[in-house]
Amino acid sequence: MSSVDTNGEIDYDLLSKLSYLDAVVSETLRLHAPSTTVARIASQDYKLGDTGITIKKGQAVSIPIYAIAHLEEFYPNPESFIPERFLPENKPKLVPYTYLPFGGGPRNCVGMRFGLMEAKLGLAHVIMRYRFFACANTDIPVSLIRNLFLHTPKRVIVGIHKR
Repeated sequence: MSSVDTNGEIDYDLLSKLSYLDAVVSETLRLHAPSTTVARIASQDYKLGDTGITIKKGQAVSIPIYAIAHLEEFYPNPESFIPERFLPENKPKLVPYTYLPFGGGPRNCVGMRFGLMEAKLGLAHVIMRYRFFACANTDIPVSLIRNLFLHTPKRVIVGIHKR
């Protein structure tokens, strides 16, 4: 079965079943989440289990998305790009709320599904048309500009061949 129709388009249902493409996008977002933290204001007092800690109504809470996604306890070899972590057979092993590139719970990003589908569709079309490879000027690993809220690459230089 082909992934593309005669017009070069990818069917939505088929795109949603490309598990390795989904795993690559998910692992990329784990390593390089669009935001490094997410902040919330408690709407009511909340007791954190049996820790003896209570978050008071109105208190600001910062969730360190980047730090959580890079903890060895949740992601063995956390600095390595390992898409297989997100394959369907491995997803049950992920600890809930340790993968937060779009936030989590009832306040997660409303555009998450659309954004992921757009990213996968765009990536699939680019991969169908071009082959990418490291060249002499490729930064390995990619150098990042890091600030409190975002991490972005300083530059991305790769070789490209049309297929």
